[in-house]
Amino acid sequence: MRVWAIGFFFVVSTVGHAWAGEGIERVLERSQAERLAQFEAASETDPRVAVVRSSFARLQAALRPVAEVELRVVTGPVMAETLSGRVIIVNAVLAQWPEGERMFVLAHELGHIEHQHWSRMGLLFRQYVPGAVVQASTDPVAAALGRDASALAYEQELDADAFALRALEKVGYGFEAALGAFVNHGVQLDTATHPGTRKRVAHLRLAQQP
Repeated sequence: MRVWAIGFFFVVSTVGHAWAGEGIERVLERSQAERLAQFEAASETDPRVAVVRSSFARLQAALRPVAEVELRVVTGPVMAETLSGRVIIVNAVLAQWPEGERMFVLAHELGHIEHQHWSRMGLLFRQYVPGAVVQASTDPVAAALGRDASALAYEQELDADAFALRALEKVGYGFEAALGAFVNHGVQLDTATHPGTRKRVAHLRLAQQP
């Protein structure tokens, strides 16, 4: 369940790009917009879309989220992702999952928005690149930014998992549904942005304890 398509050496990779010389906040916003434009929306006549939207509406009714949220149901290789701090992208294939597992995925992405994870990541980038995105300022901080961004991403993924587990309880599901979502998604290893499946499940087991 991805959050952003932002490499931790993203700032360096933009040097020579049309964005170079812009402020980091603008660069991040444009990167998210470009990522969003890559997705192909599922047809609204596809019955799977209605299933996913129904589950999301039920989740919102139970949680009454404060933040502005937009749900887009898509096709393609992505399973779920949150962009620009308010747009949730989910694959129509989630309609074929048991509802509790589908709810966990949706709640996880909603957790990223409710806890303002995108804003926090943006703040980290601004701390390292307070001015224009130019190679002279990005090269010296690339390694440290990559390290700190990866650590923050791990923290946010586990935070979103815990949020989703609590959300499941509000709609009548429990730990088994969360575990089922991981089983359905397949075992994942650690990446720069996400802890592996075993770490996430272990964290959820701790989160469910009184």
